[in-house]
Amino acid sequence: MSLIRLKRISRRYQMGAETIHALREVSLEIERGEYVAIMGPSGSGKSTLMNVIGCLDTPTSGEYELNNTLVSEMDDNELAEIRNKEIGFIFQTFNLLPRSDALRNVELPLIYAGVPAEERRRIALDALASVGLADRIHHKPNEMSGGQRQRVAVARALVNKPSILLADEPTGNLDSKTGAEIMALFSQLSNQGHTIIVVTHEEDIAKHARRILRIRDGLIASDERHEGARPATVPPASVP
Repeated sequence: MSLIRLKRISRRYQMGAETIHALREVSLEIERGEYVAIMGPSGSGKSTLMNVIGCLDTPTSGEYELNNTLVSEMDDNELAEIRNKEIGFIFQTFNLLPRSDALRNVELPLIYAGVPAEERRRIALDALASVGLADRIHHKPNEMSGGQRQRVAVARALVNKPSILLADEPTGNLDSKTGAEIMALFSQLSNQGHTIIVVTHEEDIAKHARRILRIRDGLIASDERHEGARPATVPPASVP
């Protein structure tokens, strides 16, 4: 059974008298453990597809099944629970709490999940150590480099052991060297069995994935598999 199954998913928006067809009956399956990049020009539908997969938006029609659960019919409260439990989000802008240190930022999803304080501290510490930030746990975002902030965001995405890591332009605010180091970390996580979906407009970033979906005009224009995806060549703990 596929981890993600989209069946004839459409998403339409009404803008005045005009109907915008952001997605047009898209059918797609993603297996557990896959590393997928979604690419497409502005207005192609790639962000809408990401929002549907991430349960941030609901389709106008069609079925979306995530981890054997039909989520396309869920209400807002049920979708919020699915997002916290099943999906780890990594954003271009990091989305960290500026006044909280790395440990507190990483603990946040566990607080929402009702995990006891001692246990969530242990889980958060382990997650920060796994991304090479064991010595930065009490640093606030403005005391860290862009690469370190994105690593905190990755650690935060991992703590609830989600089914999917969903990354939206994860290197967009990073220089090329730091971006390469973050992609090396993603390769390491993929090798550990995590399911990773990266939305990007950069060909170099997409080539790290083993599968590239290209979206155009609300349709999947191509679905390419690359078993020999670019390897991780930068040690994941080397971000300054």
